[in-house]
Amino acid sequence: MLPGTRRALLHRIAVGQTEGRAPSLVGAVVRDGRLVWFGSRSMIEGHAPDTDTQYRIGSITKTFVAVLVMRLRDEGRLELTDPVGRHLPDAGPAAGLTVGQLLAHTSGLAAETPGPWWERTPGELRPELADVLGDAPAKHPAGSRHHYSNPGYALLGALVERLRGMPWGEALRAEVLEPLGMTRTTLLPQQPAAGGFAVHPWADVMVPEAVQETGRMAPAGQLWSTAADLARWAAFLAAGDDRVLGTETVAAMRAPAAPADATDPDGGYGLGVQLTRRGDRMLAGHTGSMPGFLAALWVSVPDGVGALVLANCTSGPRVGAIAADLLTITADAEPALPAPWRPAGALDPALLDLAGPWYWGTNAFGLRVRASGELDLAPLSGNGRGSRFHVEPDGTWTGLEGYYAGETLRVVRRPDGSVSHLDLGSFVFTRQPYDPQAPVPGGFPGWH
Repeated sequence: MLPGTRRALLHRIAVGQTEGRAPSLVGAVVRDGRLVWFGSRSMIEGHAPDTDTQYRIGSITKTFVAVLVMRLRDEGRLELTDPVGRHLPDAGPAAGLTVGQLLAHTSGLAAETPGPWWERTPGELRPELADVLGDAPAKHPAGSRHHYSNPGYALLGALVERLRGMPWGEALRAEVLEPLGMTRTTLLPQQPAAGGFAVHPWADVMVPEAVQETGRMAPAGQLWSTAADLARWAAFLAAGDDRVLGTETVAAMRAPAAPADATDPDGGYGLGVQLTRRGDRMLAGHTGSMPGFLAALWVSVPDGVGALVLANCTSGPRVGAIAADLLTITADAEPALPAPWRPAGALDPALLDLAGPWYWGTNAFGLRVRASGELDLAPLSGNGRGSRFHVEPDGTWTGLEGYYAGETLRVVRRPDGSVSHLDLGSFVFTRQPYDPQAPVPGGFPGWH
């Protein structure tokens, strides 16, 4: 990393620690899957934390729980459309909510548990799921809006336990943490670990915060981790890892699954993954807070860059913004070099027959065949909708983005085998505008 970039990153966390009045604050940058920069600031000279110092990461825990659920999905043990009660008999009034709604916070469940405040009281006060949900947990109709719900993730943790036959933390360690080498991510703190503090809002004094084991609510925010381990997690959220979840499943987790809240139009939520827009970049990750601690982690997949920030105070530094700034500083100062263009080794001649101009009515589109075998369809005039398409085993193509995401593209051939037209979700694309030899609804005689 260039010296100027390193200086800018250090300056950002130094300002964040000072202005946020944090006892300590650490920041890290991940590029192309590995930790490339780490910096820390502390109130005690000469005792700044290092990459192995644990902090509580709060709701970043939810990303780990979501991965466990998606593993069950990929194994065929459940579907995201399943009512959670199908797998979790003690789900009570939440039994009809779907797994996907719980992951995306669109279930309509309450944001918090019935009193007392779960983050600051022992988990033994809520031994059963009924204690987490209360008598009337629904605050909104299911599926109607994004409404963040911590109890919803308690349900997901219980779901994992039910289907795996073991505590969710044990499943996490065996299925996720050990394969990824995240040995310093734990349910309870293990030294060296930062102590959590509450800093007085109107005076430069502070007091220690108590650490509670949250029991049933642990899947919502229990985990502790380090900068080194979270760098591995950032790399995983950006690219996946076949030992845990494949690239396509992780990409599905990062895709928007819930609308942005009206108060945060640049936000959004995937499947256990928080989304935020910074300029032209869509970042994916999560923020977290628990008494005494703040955390944030973001990745930008197109840039190949991720960043994280950890602090040991209940409030103060805007860790989400600081982490986003670290990512932006790196991506803007040292943009990734594109992969070299290389020709395809071999392409099916039938694919080459599809390349070139096509017309939707009078609107011209270009279809390009990539070396990967994917198709790119894009308007030549700048007006219209385009998409990339991935081939399916039956010879059709599925849209990967935008308006045509999930839609089917078919090549329609004449009896002699020549290409008549493309059918994209019933839209007809022809080689000539209103081709008289193709069935174009709305065409008219005499065009040619």
